[in-house]
Amino acid sequence: MPPSLPFVAAFAAAGSLAAGGGGALVSLIPVLRDNYVFVMHGPESGPAMVVDPAVAEPVIAWLEQRGLELVAILHTHHHSDHIGGTADLLRRWPQAEVIANGADRERIPLQTHSVAGGDRFTLLGRMVQVLAVPGHTRHHIAYYLPPWPQACDVGSEGPQGDPLDCEPPSIEPEPAGSPNTGELFCGDTLFAAGCGRLFEGTPEQMYASLQQFAALPEATRVWCAHEYTATNLAWALSVAPTDPAIGVRLQEVRVARAAGRPTIPSQIGLERRTNLFLRASDPAALAVLRASRNDWTG
Repeated sequence: MPPSLPFVAAFAAAGSLAAGGGGALVSLIPVLRDNYVFVMHGPESGPAMVVDPAVAEPVIAWLEQRGLELVAILHTHHHSDHIGGTADLLRRWPQAEVIANGADRERIPLQTHSVAGGDRFTLLGRMVQVLAVPGHTRHHIAYYLPPWPQACDVGSEGPQGDPLDCEPPSIEPEPAGSPNTGELFCGDTLFAAGCGRLFEGTPEQMYASLQQFAALPEATRVWCAHEYTATNLAWALSVAPTDPAIGVRLQEVRVARAAGRPTIPSQIGLERRTNLFLRASDPAALAVLRASRNDWTG
């Protein structure tokens, strides 16, 4: 794997599926029925990392078209629509690291770098913090990239020459008015205006996981892996019909979807205002909301 490289901040051109800032570009690739695969990369050809590749073929085509070299695959959890493309991506880029929760190695078997909640590493010049966020699955994790500064100096490596081992410096406060944002790759734990079903976890776990997200800076961009926003907001408005923030957001989302635009990324501040799960007062309240969402048919 090549040395960790710093990326300059950039903003995507209008009409692109990339969104810039935070020292790199994050692009989304729509796949399957409603999944997104995320790619972090620079403004030119060079290294890239991919988060939760459901399938390989469109990701390979997207990377090759832009001259990008896959150096890392990050997994949030074991479901097939998040890891299904990994084997084929490794056939094309066999040197790529596969980063996932070591506690789920049996269900995510291609790991080359196992992590756990609380771990930190550096990738493509950015610090990555691993958050343990069980609830949807028992070993679900998320990846949070703080906004400031670059995690390591140009070309710096860990003691084994591995950029994943590069020790990040202390994080300085983000300057006031900075366009730089943090990035949150949250898999299926947090959705825009929703949260994941409790397949293996408890309301208590999901509540604690969502509270970790709620504590992040408001400007943090939320890259959740499914396009569920319109349905989630329609349900939320049925629960809270007089909430103006939810109603306004639903109208904006419907306009975006009618134009074929994704509603991702969201932002933590927006989720605090309009996501009923993030606003739940305790695990019992969250459980009631989750049961209502499970049963809701619109």
